[in-house]
Amino acid sequence: MSVSNSFPSGLYGGRLTIDPKALAANWMFLAGKLAGETECAAAIKADAYGLGQEMAAKTLFEAGCRTFFVAVPTEALALRKVLPDAVIYALDGLFPGTAAHFLEHDIRPVLGSLEELQEWTALCKSTGRNHPAAVHVDTGIHRLGLSPAEFSAAMSDKALLGPFEPTLVMSHLACGSTPDHPMNRRQLDLFREVTAPFAHIPRSLANSAGVLMGPDYHFDLARPGISLYGGRAFDTGFNPMRPVVKVEARIMIVREVPPGDTIGYGAKQTAKRPLRNAVVAAGYADGLLRRAGSTDERPGGFAMIEGHRAPILGRISMDMITLDVTDVPENLLRRGAFVEMLGPHVAAADIAAYAETIDYEYLTSLGRRFERVYGPLT
Repeated sequence: MSVSNSFPSGLYGGRLTIDPKALAANWMFLAGKLAGETECAAAIKADAYGLGQEMAAKTLFEAGCRTFFVAVPTEALALRKVLPDAVIYALDGLFPGTAAHFLEHDIRPVLGSLEELQEWTALCKSTGRNHPAAVHVDTGIHRLGLSPAEFSAAMSDKALLGPFEPTLVMSHLACGSTPDHPMNRRQLDLFREVTAPFAHIPRSLANSAGVLMGPDYHFDLARPGISLYGGRAFDTGFNPMRPVVKVEARIMIVREVPPGDTIGYGAKQTAKRPLRNAVVAAGYADGLLRRAGSTDERPGGFAMIEGHRAPILGRISMDMITLDVTDVPENLLRRGAFVEMLGPHVAAADIAAYAETIDYEYLTSLGRRFERVYGPLT
């Protein structure tokens, strides 16, 4: 167990525990699912989904991962300082006038438009060298990527490409979280069709969901993200991944609420019976989203206290949350004790559903004010 903090533990209102061994185990599990010689990369964008890019990069590299995907160039440059020998791709592509930074630090942009491709190939022509980069072809998500027609024309245009040949051709699934959605097969078929003339170049389609959907989606390289961190790749069904993170908040006060009284801002939650509530020192400023609060019309999320469910009462505030602990044994409600807000017993996907969002948003928002601890979650 290790701790990385600026202040003594007792001064933090919440604690974020991250299990690097679980992270490594999830990557090895996914790598074991891949067909043939498919390489398992890792998406560690957004500070490794909120858990810490440096820790995640070192952990995954030690586990055997050699290719990493981030979003923006600044993430790539920070990662290069940590992993001097890794292959690093920047998914958001080539921002205007930044090519020199990519070359200096051996970062590979994922070229997502014809203009980006033209700028990169001009660079290759000016140096007479093939500088590594990926090309993104849009198979239906309509975000980044060359259209299939643009891709086919560009890849066949020797005058445009000059010495450039991509090190990777990739696309991104729009509906991978719903594995039976017909969009997945349409994208797979289109990706196969448009890349077939260039099949000597490594190809990548699978995110976390694509890994679990089977070998048809694997191609040469997979780039899982959410599953590495214990999140759900699919919206429904069993999640085979180990939890990697636990969020706990400290109890500040326990008090009685008579029936008919209201709890929290806006008086949105009314006590229907005599209640005991516990106020904990974490809120939406710590990434525990306000939308997961409770009202008289709709239930909110919940926390767990040593096996006992504690529903959220009223609105989630910036710095605190009120929990219904009426049915929790009093000896577990000590001032200063920790309550599990997210973790092995409160899945990120489950609590996210109360906030009408996904576990990605929860994970990437967590813990700017929390104590950070690295070790087992139990």
